[in-house]
Amino acid sequence: MANNRQLFLQHLAQTSPTPMSLEIVRGEGMYLYDPSGKAYMDMIAGIGVSVLGHCHPAVSQAIKDQVDLYMHTLVYGEFILSPQVKLAEWLHQHLPDSLQQTYFVNSGSEATEGAMKLAKRYTGRQEIISARYAYHGSTQGAASLMNPTTFTSAFQPLLPRINHIDYNNFADLTKITTQTAAVIVETVQGEAGVKKPVEGYLQALRKRCDETGTLLVLDEIQAGCGRTGSLWAFEQYGIVPDILLLAKALGGGMPIGAFISSREIMQCLTHDPVLGHITTFGGHPVNCAAALANLQTIEALDLIRDVPAKAALFKELLVHPGILDFRQAGLLMAVELAGFEQVLAVVDYCLKQGLITDWFLFNEQSLRLAPPLIITHDQIKDACKVILDGIQKTTA
Repeated sequence: MANNRQLFLQHLAQTSPTPMSLEIVRGEGMYLYDPSGKAYMDMIAGIGVSVLGHCHPAVSQAIKDQVDLYMHTLVYGEFILSPQVKLAEWLHQHLPDSLQQTYFVNSGSEATEGAMKLAKRYTGRQEIISARYAYHGSTQGAASLMNPTTFTSAFQPLLPRINHIDYNNFADLTKITTQTAAVIVETVQGEAGVKKPVEGYLQALRKRCDETGTLLVLDEIQAGCGRTGSLWAFEQYGIVPDILLLAKALGGGMPIGAFISSREIMQCLTHDPVLGHITTFGGHPVNCAAALANLQTIEALDLIRDVPAKAALFKELLVHPGILDFRQAGLLMAVELAGFEQVLAVVDYCLKQGLITDWFLFNEQSLRLAPPLIITHDQIKDACKVILDGIQKTTA
């Protein structure tokens, strides 16, 4: 009889020739467990998702409670469903006044797709500009925003009228014109290897969008929900987007995304044509209940307050001649090494020692660190020791 690994390789579509193939039977807090009971400290939180760790009791209980009431009812936007209403209200209460209405979807890619349609519909323009080395999703519209085309050239043609600017390049802002429907950028570039905005850049981008009537879309799919040391990363830069994209950490482990804008902008999806954007499972009641419990728990435990101190401890401990650069935005961190081969070797070493890490799509020479916000100082010390040992053993 085939075991799970054999069945995995036979029947699940693969995304790489060599998947990690770590079999998981349960998760709790900072740890995932294999069939033998071995614990693995999750230092990437399922790629920025599990900010409260795995199976947090508050999130699990919210899911169980909602499952007992009802699950899917009708396509998004027709029925009044308490989990959707409560989550949208919480978001509005914790966002600037102009971000009034939320459209719930199933993922970050879908949030990007919705924002692209919304910007075109509202402005009547066709051009969309994104930043090079950004990742906004893998569906065809979101993938069209990617440059370089490492992950998209095999799937051409993609959407037309997509142009690109270099993140943090002030001169490139002149490429934004009265023909541009939207500029979509990450507040902090994630897959580029944690690239923060330089002083004044986001403010200049906001100003240029205002001058040209272009909508500014900030992607906080990785950077949102407290990871960078504030609930929303844009709060640290004194600007407000026209459209905000959320996903990943929003659901506390459940699949949910959102694009959020003003009532005026959102209303254009209701007419000419009616049903300008629709989704069957977006805003699923169980996922919304989980997301609300997740956000309320982050707030109740005041986890964001501790992010700067935890981030500082990582910076203090991760010092080694083999580390060429260390970049961080709160608990989103990149540890730059000599190259991809060493990164792979360190990832493999860490996995054998019971620690999960990874790299970045557009920065293969750096280790990704994005632990759950619940990580303790002792766990940070333990994790850094394993990582440093791995670097030491793989440094020529």
